[in-house]
Amino acid sequence: MAIITLTTDFGLKDHFVGSLKGAIYTALPEAIIVDISHDISPFNIEECAYILENSYKNFPKGSIHIIGIDSEATVENQHIAVYLDGHYFIGANNGVIGLIASEIKAEKSIEIQLPNQTEVAMQAMAIFAQVACHIARGGTLEVVGKPFKALKELTGFLPSVTDKGNKIVGSVIYIDNYGNIVTNIRKKFFEAYRKGRAFEINARTNKITQIHSTYSDIINFDLESSHRNGAGDLLALFNSSEYIELAIYKSDLKTVGGASSLLGIDYRDTITINFL
Repeated sequence: MAIITLTTDFGLKDHFVGSLKGAIYTALPEAIIVDISHDISPFNIEECAYILENSYKNFPKGSIHIIGIDSEATVENQHIAVYLDGHYFIGANNGVIGLIASEIKAEKSIEIQLPNQTEVAMQAMAIFAQVACHIARGGTLEVVGKPFKALKELTGFLPSVTDKGNKIVGSVIYIDNYGNIVTNIRKKFFEAYRKGRAFEINARTNKITQIHSTYSDIINFDLESSHRNGAGDLLALFNSSEYIELAIYKSDLKTVGGASSLLGIDYRDTITINFL
């Protein structure tokens, strides 16, 4: 039985998550449901895309991913189901699925058109759950919709290059539970324009001239502990998704603060890199 994952901005206070799971179990009692996150900031497409992009690939091929964010159907926000990279994605055409499809070509894309489909407030429950259960039973996408090719892309995920290739202008796309700042600048993009040059990452008044591979790389263990960098120090690294991330080593957002609060940087703020 294929796994069905849920990624939504529903939160856990209301009945929405429970109702969605109930709809799935009613249609498919043997379903296997995994919660990726229900704490996406309301209607935050980029945050949802980042979390889903970095989690779906850890699930078995054939998994089905329901995306419950900005899911109300409109003329410009169609309900779609897409098969790519061995996974099924069900949601609205708001850019989340388009981001993944920009990296890996979709094998099949359909606009969902169910018989006797009705418009209800929580369409993710009524429609997405029905399509997910159909696929989990072995059904094909062609049965639940018509071919669709106009996937929206998230331009906010793309940094720009200025000053004749000497500057990258990026932005913050996600702030994690530790207050770490994730930019939209990927390692591959950075290296393509760096060409071996020295650089400065500018985050407000802070400048960083080195990018690490792990958080603990900031520590020189050859030095006496009293002379080392350590907890509370700022660093940049390529995170597990190969985005440039800014972090305060061993920070706690709820006590001393994290990179976002200590640097005064928030979602969509600008991060620049100057090549020297």
